[in-house]
Amino acid sequence: MERKIPLHAIWLEQDDPKKNTVVRASRHNKLTLHKQIRRLPKRGIILEPLCGKVLGPEDHDLIINGGSIVGLDCSWEQIEPSVEKVMKTTRLKPRMLPLLLAANPVNWGKPFKMTTAEAIAASLYLVGREEQARDLLSSFRWGEQFFKLNKEPLEAYSEAKTSQELVDLQFEFFDIEDDSND
Repeated sequence: MERKIPLHAIWLEQDDPKKNTVVRASRHNKLTLHKQIRRLPKRGIILEPLCGKVLGPEDHDLIINGGSIVGLDCSWEQIEPSVEKVMKTTRLKPRMLPLLLAANPVNWGKPFKMTTAEAIAASLYLVGREEQARDLLSSFRWGEQFFKLNKEPLEAYSEAKTSQELVDLQFEFFDIEDDSND
């Protein structure tokens, strides 16, 4: 049996705890919730959507061999100061996800507007832990919808051999501008 990837989230308490996905996931023992940055694991990746480096195949060994996946949970309205605050204090490797669609009721169908639980689940899927990803989102009525909505890109991204290939694949699924050649 495969070892479960340790899942963590830093919760900056910027939104309603009754609606927060990592608070709910932690209540269901799906991940460890932290309110203090210094309590985060020392080895692994932290999902932070501003870093510019996608979670790619080159990161899989770190995660599969004892590293953690950590979600940065903050309000989208306060993303920049939140990222700055957390990244000053942690040595975790910052990574962002390739383009996927949110399935949560607040941002359904919007690119890049996933909840922290969706982002962690997507990361698990990308490193070959689909079962753990589905288990994480099983706490939400809309959880399975995330996998249906993103079925093709998730499968393609998880089979990519390099980060560049993964980044290029986004253009096959989503109509986005490619400014990498400017």
